[in-house]
Amino acid sequence: MSTISIPDDLLKAAGLDERAVRIELACALFAARKLELWPAAQVAGLSRGEMEDELAVRNIPIYYVDDIYWEQEKNALADMEKRWPSSSATRPQ
Repeated sequence: MSTISIPDDLLKAAGLDERAVRIELACALFAARKLELWPAAQVAGLSRGEMEDELAVRNIPIYYVDDIYWEQEKNALADMEKRWPSSSATRPQ
């Protein structure tokens, strides 16, 4: 386990204690997509539900929709249309 030392006077000046710093770090790492939800919760010392609550307070989405997601969805729909051509007949153009 690695340790980060932050002088107490800096924590006090920031209005934070060790628990708050762990939560802030975990939220930042999750938001930057450096950690998944459960590892971030472990860094924060929280349960998964508590971590979700902390992310919600900070307006950090739990699920991301990016270009890769949309490409996968488009490919899945195209594959469905190949397998079941009649399914595209009822889809609005």
